[in-house]
Amino acid sequence: MSDAPSNHPVTSPQNSRRNFLKGTTAAAVAGAISSPLTIARSAHAAGGDVLRLGLIGCGGRGNGAAVQALKADKYTRLTAMGDLFPEQLTRAAKLLKDQQEVADRVDVPEERQFSGFDAYQKVIDSGVDVILLGTPPHFRPLHLQAAVDAGKHVFAEKPVAVDAQGVRKVLATVRQAKEKGLSICSGLCWRYENTARATIAQINEGLIGDVIAIEANYYSSPPGKAWPMPRDPAWSDMEYQIRNWYWFTWLSGDHIVEQAVHSVDKASWILRDVAPETCIGVGGLQARTAPDRGQIFDHHAVNFEYASGVGVHFNCTQQVGTVRDVSVTVRGTKGVAVIEKGAIRSRGGESLWRYRGPKNVMHQTEHDELFAALRAGKQVTDGEYMAHTTMLAIMGRMATYTGQKLTWDQAFNSKENLTPAKYEWGPGMNADVAVPGVTPLV
Repeated sequence: MSDAPSNHPVTSPQNSRRNFLKGTTAAAVAGAISSPLTIARSAHAAGGDVLRLGLIGCGGRGNGAAVQALKADKYTRLTAMGDLFPEQLTRAAKLLKDQQEVADRVDVPEERQFSGFDAYQKVIDSGVDVILLGTPPHFRPLHLQAAVDAGKHVFAEKPVAVDAQGVRKVLATVRQAKEKGLSICSGLCWRYENTARATIAQINEGLIGDVIAIEANYYSSPPGKAWPMPRDPAWSDMEYQIRNWYWFTWLSGDHIVEQAVHSVDKASWILRDVAPETCIGVGGLQARTAPDRGQIFDHHAVNFEYASGVGVHFNCTQQVGTVRDVSVTVRGTKGVAVIEKGAIRSRGGESLWRYRGPKNVMHQTEHDELFAALRAGKQVTDGEYMAHTTMLAIMGRMATYTGQKLTWDQAFNSKENLTPAKYEWGPGMNADVAVPGVTPLV
């Protein structure tokens, strides 16, 4: 069996009565390059043509995506940037100009630096070809739809929504993008990582037999010292929450959705993106006790049950002084695989296979493959699996916040609405901490 990583990180999902894509075309091969673009010329994707990039969201991940997109193709040029906060925009523009390898292709004069709640639309309307979405997850459905409506290719950071209605909106946008021949590349970067690709290919070929159970962990520390921030008395509640977006469910989705989604995604990828039947979970906010602790939980434990009998046992934490472990272990009838290690052993402990191929930087590879596809007149179609994985993580949060066992249909059709009535500097959203058994399932 070959150690070479596959260019196709997952095979087509199997049909089931609870398939995530009920009533839609079956999900395309994740990360795959498929049908010819119908708008290749308008995208300026011929060999030496410049592809103009627009960055929406100028925090650390947005800036990283901009550098990676510029490195991916020597004929890319960053020509527009947008962020809610003007000082963030100014800081990011300077940081990008300081990146020596790509600085000569950062061409964003002040007239193409946009701030405010409508900055995203101004970037989209500025004449760019590819949009890079790096804002807090809450804004992803709105910004993705606006980009696709305007005929732009998109790199979308994970996750792509914070509630089920956002996921449903993303799915509609994804279908529209397919019809237009537009590429959507996902920031669920493990699907672009060589070791994970090769290991999951071995599982798909049957090396561990039938999958029995998956243990998915994301035991981590809280984010860096940037959060929570001191509050400026001049800030409204809305501004305070957005500046501290990670700590509020309506903006981040909770860390089970924003960060630990990577481990959820690996489990879903292994199971070919079929929806579970039910899930149940526990969680809470215990270790983070400061007055400005926000509202998201610091631990979640969720069991997802599938019609096949497979159980996915998922755990995540963000607690100081606790164990650190980001791993997905797959147990089968013939063996056990650890995805991140690229190692498969028999149930008796004998080594069956180990990945010994080349390593890669997965964040860079996702951009390399996106821009290679655009140059080849091909389409990257990550949209369906990125929506599916996001919904799985949201389903887990719904279970831990409410303390209820819920079905996939209940979660996917939820009427929970985490969108403010208006995007303006004024009142914020509800910041109460969920209480299992009290918080309702909507």
